[in-house]
Amino acid sequence: MAKKKKEDTTVEEIQAETTETVEEGVETAAPEATEEKPKKTKKVKAEDKVETVEPKKESHGGNRAQRVGVVTSDKMTKTVVVRVDRLIKHPKYRRYVRRKKQFMAHDEMGASIGDKVRIVETRPLSARKRWRVVEIVQKAEK
Repeated sequence: MAKKKKEDTTVEEIQAETTETVEEGVETAAPEATEEKPKKTKKVKAEDKVETVEPKKESHGGNRAQRVGVVTSDKMTKTVVVRVDRLIKHPKYRRYVRRKKQFMAHDEMGASIGDKVRIVETRPLSARKRWRVVEIVQKAEK
């Protein structure tokens, strides 16, 4: 029974040390208290994470495809045609080949011909329009 009393006192000392370190805001504890402490330090770390989280600017609902291209036509109302150029390596000749593709994009920003814009994939807005202009990266020179 004498051994149990010694163990009880050491457990009480360990608990006292852990409460002192949590109250002081110190995340490290004595080596004897490492078994009891992780539960209390997790709470402190979770509070720190809550304070440092910054709100996101704009959410597009997951990983939607984005492209950057040049506006080639703006003759339609609230719609622009964006040409996206990309370079691919030819499988046989190992040279870079320029590939072009045109997308019709919904435009609330007021982009004009020659503007460099960023478009994002979205739900079908019409028969051929599945992209939306998010930002005008660079205005065209006039």
